[in-house]
Amino acid sequence: MAKEELTPMQRNFNFQKIITVVGTILMLAKFFAYFLTNSVAILTDALESIVNVLAGIIGLFALYLSMQPADRTHPYGHGKVELISSSIEGTMIIAAGVMIVLESVERITLGDFTIHSLDIGLVIVAIAAAANFAMGYTAIRMGKASRSMALEASGKHLCSDTYSSVGILIGLGVVYLLGIMGVDANWIDPLMALVFGAVIIYTGAKVVYKSFHGIMDREDIDAIRQVTRCLNHIRTDELIDVHHLRVVFYGASMHIDAHMVVPGSLTVAEADRIVNKFRDETVEMMGGSVDITFMAEPCGQLFCSNCRREECGNRKDDFVEDKRFCTDAVTNADPCIEDEESK
Repeated sequence: MAKEELTPMQRNFNFQKIITVVGTILMLAKFFAYFLTNSVAILTDALESIVNVLAGIIGLFALYLSMQPADRTHPYGHGKVELISSSIEGTMIIAAGVMIVLESVERITLGDFTIHSLDIGLVIVAIAAAANFAMGYTAIRMGKASRSMALEASGKHLCSDTYSSVGILIGLGVVYLLGIMGVDANWIDPLMALVFGAVIIYTGAKVVYKSFHGIMDREDIDAIRQVTRCLNHIRTDELIDVHHLRVVFYGASMHIDAHMVVPGSLTVAEADRIVNKFRDETVEMMGGSVDITFMAEPCGQLFCSNCRREECGNRKDDFVEDKRFCTDAVTNADPCIEDEESK
């Protein structure tokens, strides 16, 4: 018997489990490196790893919940939980950055620049950085492909952790080499941690910003463009115009609703055929779960110059040209101004 293929959401969930387990191991390794070296820069990495693990657990729960099918109390599914998860994760990233900044300022104020066993600590941080980057890059790629905000946020968090780790490795590497040459440069350690703490705060703020836009259903212009191209690709003689197009994502599920202008003589069955054709073509072009709601509107003899339906008995003007759909027109009721986006 052939093995059942996993859905994108199931693959995301399984990979998030890997992120959580590996993140826990790396967190323990980094704290070991900190206690070994007493480096506040390495403490920066270790503190962020705590956030990685907690965020991984939250993301795991969010992905599990988002996989649940729509029910009576959640007719659009549970995908929005990913946005809540990513906003919590972003807040935790900011909190970790603030803790790092405070610790760095305290070290600088007290003049505590003691570091030891730096060589072993650098090796541990380097291995952890490589593992984080591999997982983070994969998570971002999988998250974007399946429109999973939770997995993408986890990936960006891991990559930001990697970038800070690389900076720490470079800075502490300089400190280590200068120490070999007899130059005491340990004061670089808390200054470097201070800089990367600020970078981490900025990264967390961006994650929260993007999550809030998702929660508020901000227009996704890229999705609108894709749907518009699909409309132009699959249009038939019966589909005269489309306006008030809305695209909303609930996790990996895309919900499309729009008003479509059809010949007044079109039957319900013919209108339903157009909707089904659009749904199938959209799923094929965009992938994932697509839910479409179209409200058919009769032309009212206002679009005769754009209608090819010859057998219409209500025509008052001759056909001139097809009305090409563009992003500006399909999202509102204004006349279409053709642009390159819809081609």
